[in-house]
Amino acid sequence: MTRRQFIKSVIATGVVSFSGPLFARPAGAGPKATPGSVERLITLRVNGQKRPVDVMPQETLAQTLRDKLGLTGLKIGCDRAECGACTVLIDDVPRYSCSILTHSVRGKNILTIEGLARPDGGLHPLQQGALDSQAFQCGYCAPGFVMATLGYLKTNPAPTRQELAHGISGNLCRCQDYDKILTGLLRGAEYMRKG
Repeated sequence: MTRRQFIKSVIATGVVSFSGPLFARPAGAGPKATPGSVERLITLRVNGQKRPVDVMPQETLAQTLRDKLGLTGLKIGCDRAECGACTVLIDDVPRYSCSILTHSVRGKNILTIEGLARPDGGLHPLQQGALDSQAFQCGYCAPGFVMATLGYLKTNPAPTRQELAHGISGNLCRCQDYDKILTGLLRGAEYMRKG
């Protein structure tokens, strides 16, 4: 069996074993989609705003947010759900946006680092805590760490250092100054508690 024949057989087997559409339409949402097709023009709720966007079926949320909506605060580090630089909150849960298809988050609330800005333009307390502690060196991983911490603080608003380290352990820093990062994020958590 040649490589080409093998690939054709795998594709044929996958098509036969999967018979339903990848993404179901909400009840009463217009004409029925043909099996396997995906609507391309969708509306996402990003940072409290509804944003219409043309999305390819295989497009990740990270690609959509950065390339089509211009939200370049999230970074794409590994593009394999390993580093956490692309972390956003989806319905208040931290998720790696490089590993989520955009179509799967329709109807959900997406919060990026840009959505943390205060109405007066000031920094979010987590950002301020990181800044005051000089937590990050190059800053590439900072948006992912801040978003992961914000998501964790929703479940544990007053963590110990060890709890926070465990809670955001899915995020990596290339500069490897985790001690300063934890110090800054804990300071930010304290700012949040004080209001």
